[in-house]
Amino acid sequence: MSTTDAWTVQRQGGKLRATTMMALGALSAIGPLSIALYLPALPSLTVGLGTDAAQAELTVTACMVGLAVGQLVVGPLSDRVGRRTPLLSGMLLYAIISVACAFAASLPLLVALRFAQGAFGGAGIVIARSIVRDLYDTAGAAKVFSLLAVISSIAPVVAPLAGGGLLLVTSWQGVFVVLCLLGFALLIASAVTLPESLPPAARGKAPRPLSARGLAALFGDRHFLTHAAVLTLSSAMLYCYISMSPFVLQHHFGLTTQQYSLAFATMAGGMVAAAALASVLVRRTSARSALLLGSAVATFAAIVLLLVTLWEAPVWLFLIVLFPTVSSVSMIVPGATALALTNQGTNAGTASGVLGLLQFGSGLLAPLLSVMGPITTAMAAGMASCATAATLVTVFSTRLLNARAHRDRSRGADSVH
Repeated sequence: MSTTDAWTVQRQGGKLRATTMMALGALSAIGPLSIALYLPALPSLTVGLGTDAAQAELTVTACMVGLAVGQLVVGPLSDRVGRRTPLLSGMLLYAIISVACAFAASLPLLVALRFAQGAFGGAGIVIARSIVRDLYDTAGAAKVFSLLAVISSIAPVVAPLAGGGLLLVTSWQGVFVVLCLLGFALLIASAVTLPESLPPAARGKAPRPLSARGLAALFGDRHFLTHAAVLTLSSAMLYCYISMSPFVLQHHFGLTTQQYSLAFATMAGGMVAAAALASVLVRRTSARSALLLGSAVATFAAIVLLLVTLWEAPVWLFLIVLFPTVSSVSMIVPGATALALTNQGTNAGTASGVLGLLQFGSGLLAPLLSVMGPITTAMAAGMASCATAATLVTVFSTRLLNARAHRDRSRGADSVH
C-alpha cells in the first residue's frame, strides 16, 4: 500500500479518524506526562535516594533538556529516513529507559536516564508535528494543531492528580513503571494507526540531518523565524508559571498543597478551553487571527498581573488575573506552530526539531529570573515581558506580510497593464 493510500484509510469524510487524532495527541502530550506525572514523587524520591530537593529537581531539568535535544536530532533524521521508523524506535526505547529509571540506585544515574527518557520521548512530539505538516497545508495544519492542543492540554490537568493517586498505592519507582506501560501503549497505537506519511521520493530531497544547507534554508526563512520567536516567547511565559508558581502560591500566598493542586488544575482547565476556542477561530477565520487574539489577551492579562503583583493584591485577585494569562498560551501555540512550518516542505522534520528545542529550551528562563528579585514579582515581570514581546513580533510580522502581499498585487496589476 502506498503512503497516500495508507493515510486515506485513516480518513473519514476528509478528516482523520478519532483514534488517529488521539494517537497524535498522546504523542504530543508525552513531554508534559513525563514531567507532571512524576512531580508528586519528588519528595519520596529525595528521601529514597538520600539527596536534597535542589538535586532532585535535576531529574526534572534533565528530562526537559532531553525532550529538547531529542527533537532536534530525531526531527532532521526523519526527513531522511521517514517518520515511522524513528517514531516506533523512539517509543520502544522510551519504554525501556522508563523501566530502567525505576531501578536507578543513585541520583547521577537517574539524572542520566531521565535525559535519555526525555530524548526518546521527544521523538513522539517532533514526529507527530511533522506528520501533520506532511498531510496538510497551513490552514489544515492549524486546525489539526488546535485539536491536538485540546487533547494534549489535558495532560497537565490529569498527570499531577494521577501521580498523587499512584503514590497512594506504590512508590516513586512505580511511577516509572506506569510511564513504561505508557511508552508501550504509544508504541502499539503508533504502529496500528500511524502509517508512513513521508513518501520515499520526498526523503531524497531533504537535506542531511542538521546540515548547513538545511539549517541555512531554515534560518533564512523570515516567516519561520518570526513565528518560531512567538512560539518560544509564549512557551517561556508558560514555563515561568509552571516553574515558579509552586513557590509563589504556596510560599508567598500560603496556599496548602491541596489548594495549589486545585489552582494548578483550574489553570490547566483554562488552557484546554482556550485551545478549544482557538480551534473554532482557526476553522472560522484563520490561524493568524487566533494568534493575534491570543497574543493580545496574553499581553493585556500579563500586564494587569504585574500591576496586581506590585500592588500586593490578595491571592484571589492574583488567581483571577493569572487564569487568562496562562490560558492564552493555548491560543498562541497552535497557530504559531502551523505558520512556522508553512514553507518547510521536505525540511519539516528539521523545522519541527528546532521548534521543539526552542520551546523546551525556553524553560531555562525561569531559573534565571528566580535569582533577580522577589519570586512573585519575577514571575509576573517575566510573563508580562514575554507576552508583550510575542505580541510585538506577531503584529510586526502581520504588517510585513500584508505589505508584501500589497506589493505583489501592485506588481501583478502593473504587469497586466
